[in-house]
Amino acid sequence: MRTIAVVTGARSDYGCLVPVLKGIKAEPSLQLMLFVTGMHLSPDFGLTVRDVEHDFEISERIEMLISSDTPEGIAKSVGLGVIGFAQAYSRHRPDILLVMGDRFETLAAVSAALPFTIPVAHISGGESTEGAIDDAIRHAITKMSHLHFVSLPEYGRRVIQMGEQPWRVTVAGEPGLDNISATPALSIAEVEKRIGMSLQHPPLLVTFHPATLELGQAETHVPELLAALDTMGMPMVFTAPNADTEGRVIATRIQGFVRHHPNSRYVTNLGTAAYVSMMRCSAAMVGNSSSGIVEAASFELPVVNLGSRQQGRLCGKNVIHAEMKADTIIRAIRLAVSPGFRESLRGLTNPYGDGKAAPRIVEVLKTVPLDRNLLVKTFYSKGEFSSREEAMQRI
Repeated sequence: MRTIAVVTGARSDYGCLVPVLKGIKAEPSLQLMLFVTGMHLSPDFGLTVRDVEHDFEISERIEMLISSDTPEGIAKSVGLGVIGFAQAYSRHRPDILLVMGDRFETLAAVSAALPFTIPVAHISGGESTEGAIDDAIRHAITKMSHLHFVSLPEYGRRVIQMGEQPWRVTVAGEPGLDNISATPALSIAEVEKRIGMSLQHPPLLVTFHPATLELGQAETHVPELLAALDTMGMPMVFTAPNADTEGRVIATRIQGFVRHHPNSRYVTNLGTAAYVSMMRCSAAMVGNSSSGIVEAASFELPVVNLGSRQQGRLCGKNVIHAEMKADTIIRAIRLAVSPGFRESLRGLTNPYGDGKAAPRIVEVLKTVPLDRNLLVKTFYSKGEFSSREEAMQRI
């Protein structure tokens, strides 16, 4: 039996990982080891570790998130994470470490695994988010990983372009889509009870995070967003921003807005079932979350994607892009909630997969040989030069 250790650091990646976790747990030849860290362990973000421990046995809780969203605070959190994961790997030595995405918590987990020579399997490599430091983190994790589970063939080609051998790359699809079909829909009444607000009229679901490569801009961007929303006269449900630089600036501004708008709510943690149900019943999603790019298409849900944070990602035709200017955001929201635009999305196919990513991932995890060939990586160059002299001439 081989042991697969999985890292989750936030409600966002956990919802996507649940189908994979269940698949590993159900496979007789695999043993699941779950490491929980980051926002899961913080009261500021709803202590979502309680949701995790309700579903699975937790092997390690790695505290790393300090109460600061400054660049120094984030960098220190990464350092604490590396120390914490190093201690965890000294106690538990998994056969494969499975991680997802592009968060700094994940970077800490993978960095600590390097000296232990633990093979790393990475979900969602090859993507691009040009407005966030996550972009660099994702590519760094790719180069430290030994197996790659990508959502699209285009992203697989990018991973190979980075020098990864093709046999290491599996086009699995996005596992978050598996969770959509497996998550039972809550009734409108249940969702209303969860958020404490009537949903007689479909709301705007607002999920807005810092664009971390635009340091210092949150104080400018959030007022533009809130000014636009103030004109819409629609109910609104806000979800909490991530623990990124300037995340608290965004949270404070939104909470102030909600206090003066009775038809709006700020929810620290909706939970997977309620979040999926909100996507089913909302008029549109507004913000810059990856869920608007990856998951919303499965609900034929219009999305207004703001600013640069998700720039570079492949999008379905349900996504309307808007700059961080109030008048531009207003026009985009009005288009998104118009009956004609919603009607144009009927029968929309989600480009991020067929909802069967988890079985593909689990199959590779249980069958890949755990040998030197997996651990020792050779840089792959398509169409390699025939000689050093030819290469030097081309440079």
